[in-house]
Amino acid sequence: MAQKILISQPKPNELNITPYKELETKYGVSFDFVRFFKNESVSVREFRNSKTYINDYTAVVFNSRHAVDNFFNLAKEVRVQVKESMKYFCLSEAIANYLQKYIQYRKRKIFFTNQCTNELIELIKKNNTENYLLPCSEVTNNEISNALEEAGIKFRQTTMYRTVSEKLDDIDITKYDIIVLYSPKGITALFDNWKDYKQNKQTIATFGDSTKQYARERGLKVGISAPTSKFFSMTAALDDYLNKKNKI
Repeated sequence: MAQKILISQPKPNELNITPYKELETKYGVSFDFVRFFKNESVSVREFRNSKTYINDYTAVVFNSRHAVDNFFNLAKEVRVQVKESMKYFCLSEAIANYLQKYIQYRKRKIFFTNQCTNELIELIKKNNTENYLLPCSEVTNNEISNALEEAGIKFRQTTMYRTVSEKLDDIDITKYDIIVLYSPKGITALFDNWKDYKQNKQTIATFGDSTKQYARERGLKVGISAPTSKFFSMTAALDDYLNKKNKI
């Protein structure tokens, strides 16, 4: 019987040109794509209670597209027109380009790195007279805030959104041979939806060290992991696993 694999992410827009399609053709497996969690803005009341006044700051640090969305959405809800002189420091070029959804890119001062926190901090240190705002989620990785503190940068970290598990009780989780989890939040969602979840013979695949560690903390046995020195992507790790499985 063909292996069924659950990917805990939304389905790619063009699945037919992704490595997932290649794996389906190569091994006869089937993939289901299901978003395990979503991000929601904090309420206007919660944001006002935080006493964060957006235009008191001269620069914003973005570490994700979620942070961008929630920053501008909240600004709109509290009727704040973000000043044109605001500077934006982004963890990646993709995040910087995403700003075009909300601002005229060419008219703003936007800085970005190649997904490197150290590079981001160096950029910020060159602009150390700015007063920085760091939008974040309710449960966040403190890597950037810790680095800012160590560098002596003036900033404020403020919660603008939170992660909420999707309701997935209509899904039969037991029918899958492999479950692929990309973050600790996905693991939390797994147990939120199937409180008595037992792994049994299912193979758990995890992406990232923090996800792998949290999976083990929750009593899961990890059979596939990425990225590694050998497999930079989850699809490459899956390819190797399925290839070995077919030879057994």
